[in-house]
Amino acid sequence: MTKSELITKLANRLPALKEEDVSYSVALVLEAIRSNLEKGHRAEIRGFGSFALNYRPPRNGRNPKSGEQVAVPAKYVPHFKPGKELKDRVNSVSQMMNQDF
Repeated sequence: MTKSELITKLANRLPALKEEDVSYSVALVLEAIRSNLEKGHRAEIRGFGSFALNYRPPRNGRNPKSGEQVAVPAKYVPHFKPGKELKDRVNSVSQMMNQDF
């Protein structure tokens, strides 16, 4: 699902709100998550999951074209950890799908 699809779906479920208000709300939530990660903090949405940063130490990699060794610098990468409720819902759906086959 893309951001615009999310906005459209929420606007359809909440007809009392204008689509531009829904769009603004979605942008605020995403910006809050982004801002927390930029500061090195984590962001948690209860029942959904949490966003945090994982540290990747420097390492030696390889250029796949030439095979030459390349130094890859250390960096932080965003990481999403699903909450228990989300995991349970996804697992129940996947179990139902497996039973159909």
